[in-house]
Amino acid sequence: MTEDTGGHITYVLGAATALVRSRHVDEIEIVTRLIDDPALGAAYAVPVESVAPGLHIRRIDTGNRQYLAKEAAIADRPAFQAALLRYIAGLKRKPDLIHAHFADAGAIALDIRDRLGIPFIYTAHSLAIDKALANDDGIDMSARVAEENRIIGAANAIIASSRDEAERQLMLYPAACAARIHCIPPGAALDGWDQGNVAGAKGLVAPFLRDPAKPMILAIARPVAKKNLAGLIDLYAADALLRARANLVIVAGLRDGPHSGEPEQRQVIGALLERLDRHDLYGSLALPKRHGQADVSGLYTLARQTRGVFVNPALTEPYGLTLTEAALHGLPVVATCHGGAADIVGSLDHGQVADPRDPAGFAAAINRLLKDRKTWAKASQNGRRNSAALSWDAYAEQFVTVARTILPAASVGAPAKPTRLLLCDIDNTVTGSRPGARELAQYLAAEPALAFGVATGRSLQEAVRLLREWHLPDPAVLITSVGSEIYWRDGGHLVADTAFAGHIAQGWQPAEIAARVRGICGAEPQAPVEQRRYKQSWFVDERSIVAAIRDAVADLPVRVIYSHGRLLDILPERAGKGAAMVWAARRMGIARDQVFAAGDSGNDIDMLAACRNAILVANHSEDLHALRDSSAVYVAHRSHAGGIVEGMYAYARRTAA
Repeated sequence: MTEDTGGHITYVLGAATALVRSRHVDEIEIVTRLIDDPALGAAYAVPVESVAPGLHIRRIDTGNRQYLAKEAAIADRPAFQAALLRYIAGLKRKPDLIHAHFADAGAIALDIRDRLGIPFIYTAHSLAIDKALANDDGIDMSARVAEENRIIGAANAIIASSRDEAERQLMLYPAACAARIHCIPPGAALDGWDQGNVAGAKGLVAPFLRDPAKPMILAIARPVAKKNLAGLIDLYAADALLRARANLVIVAGLRDGPHSGEPEQRQVIGALLERLDRHDLYGSLALPKRHGQADVSGLYTLARQTRGVFVNPALTEPYGLTLTEAALHGLPVVATCHGGAADIVGSLDHGQVADPRDPAGFAAAINRLLKDRKTWAKASQNGRRNSAALSWDAYAEQFVTVARTILPAASVGAPAKPTRLLLCDIDNTVTGSRPGARELAQYLAAEPALAFGVATGRSLQEAVRLLREWHLPDPAVLITSVGSEIYWRDGGHLVADTAFAGHIAQGWQPAEIAARVRGICGAEPQAPVEQRRYKQSWFVDERSIVAAIRDAVADLPVRVIYSHGRLLDILPERAGKGAAMVWAARRMGIARDQVFAAGDSGNDIDMLAACRNAILVANHSEDLHALRDSSAVYVAHRSHAGGIVEGMYAYARRTAA
């Protein structure tokens, strides 16, 4: 293990180990550089290492066998690329797919695809634009941003770990296309990590701590500036209550001494040691130099046993695999609100998020967890229970689904051209009843001339995730983000409808809209991940505020949509589910009287009102009561997807009569 060892190593091993267990995968090779360095041990110089049946690590000899940290490794990349290309070209059976981790691997995978035709999936792990936004350190990252943009634009598919990474971080790049980005959360930890070496963990921290029995505030991160470890020491030192109540333990990678490693590592470690002395934290701050995998698991367990807290104070965090590891060990967390960490804490419900740029507020969040035993116990229990859903096997299953969309498929002939279109909302319309969802899937399978589509307020990635989770068929068209985006299925791929985007863009003034709404008391912007190029989303709890917003933007070419008693979306005037439905039917060559639409909430109003064959499922909201008397609306007796099927049979009977 070196200073470059981090969560991405756990990711690669966890993903590969689970994938090779899949019946759809024959063999996996993890490819890296061959290193012959006595300080690291002989294992890194073994050309081929077996990890599990069908899984092995192949180390490529570039002619330079020295250990090279990430910056120095850039110079060795051409030699690695050439050697890897020669190896693959000489194989009797070429790989079906390459999974590239980080942009430098993506550049190599792109070259191999261009030469040998092997498609590749890209996982970024860390993106330069977000790092640059978080760190105002004057480092020029334009070259890295340009390379990342090239890989993001070229990859056959992209795997992101969180909604924030999929829908905000990656979409900051001009070449990004949402249709090729898939959000697949990684597993919680490697097999066996729930055991750990508690005795070893105690041995790591004992030399540093005056009272090891105190609750432990634990942070584990690579020694890079954006992890904000020095800021963590500062906020701990500034809070007398926190210092009296708990010890601080920071595992900042691996080091031989303060002057070892790359320049950034030396700078970060130096800052930690300087603060240890400046704040006189001897006896309450532990900075262990070296550790093993079992020691890390032991530290999580030890922190839980002391009723401590795991913290991630990063200025930005693409995902935060350590937060899922803490959950697996029953250790509550306080995590940064910037990046994907909020997704993890929100789904696992095992702690709190706070802003590390507000040190006092971040310290207060830690104090609250340490002080409130009932809240701590609930967070610990939630973490252990909810992290069980984050399995590497679940990741592998979704990865295989994505891989199939980019691999060549056997020809089965062109499908019949549909003559009818059924568009359905997702939340509480096609979802909400498992038996109903199964019935809808069976109905659609028996109707080859009926195209299935969805029209949802959710993003593309969330829509795809939910449809897979509910085992519903792949839609021919996806109208997402409340009708501000359209995506078409082309075989296994999804393609953005850029013509529709251009059509609705006319007159759209997002900065002006935001400025006007921000001035209205009671309108709170939704999270950045919910905002879109042609959609602004707000929380509004009172209809009087909705009216004020409508008045504020009345002279602008926009559409204001209010639903679920709290969610307000502002779209271009030409957007919306109804307009998107008409656009989609026209492009498919389907007559308006052969279009069917089903929904349950306020953001479905314009679609249902514009449809000549609308279906209100029985669980529809009060927002739709005004539509009940229309002859063009069928009000189902059944809820959710069962109501959709009921409505379709009712319209069929009308036609037959």
